[in-house]
Amino acid sequence: MKIGIISGNVRDGSNTAQVAEWVYNFAKNRNDEGITYELLDLQSYNLPMHGTAVNEEQSASINKWKEDVASYDGYVIVTPEYNRAIPGFLKNALDYLHPEVHNKAVGYVSFGGIGGLSAIQNLRIINGEQALASVRGIVTFSLNVDFENFSVFKPKPYHDNDANVMFDQLLSWSKALKTIR
Repeated sequence: MKIGIISGNVRDGSNTAQVAEWVYNFAKNRNDEGITYELLDLQSYNLPMHGTAVNEEQSASINKWKEDVASYDGYVIVTPEYNRAIPGFLKNALDYLHPEVHNKAVGYVSFGGIGGLSAIQNLRIINGEQALASVRGIVTFSLNVDFENFSVFKPKPYHDNDANVMFDQLLSWSKALKTIR
């Protein structure tokens, strides 16, 4: 089974890459039998605004994004919270997906001033419409507690428990949902 960890931001200077790398390393170090984890970075895709005219290069990038996402059995979306929501680029990327994610499970890792909880609520609504099953377990990091000078990611050890709960649920649901796809 293959799980994609989506690094959900392209903003210069964002802390998202550090958090996504932590999630990826945490997942790999669990040594889950028969599970492969891969990191997907939205910066690797040249996705235009959904619904606008696209050139040949952008069309190829859209197709690559869809193919890459479709190849996974489940996902972890790592997102910052901006203005009580997910970043616009992440929403745009998700708008390109529909059948690629049907009947798959998703877990969430967020960060922000109050842990990014509003971003997760936002994602649960969006992903529900995409026929993605959101697991209950989440991981939330505070810019005030888990980052030095709001920029160097130094998570507190108690987050490991939350991450294990999320991954345990994600793997169980991903295995179960694979039987109906």
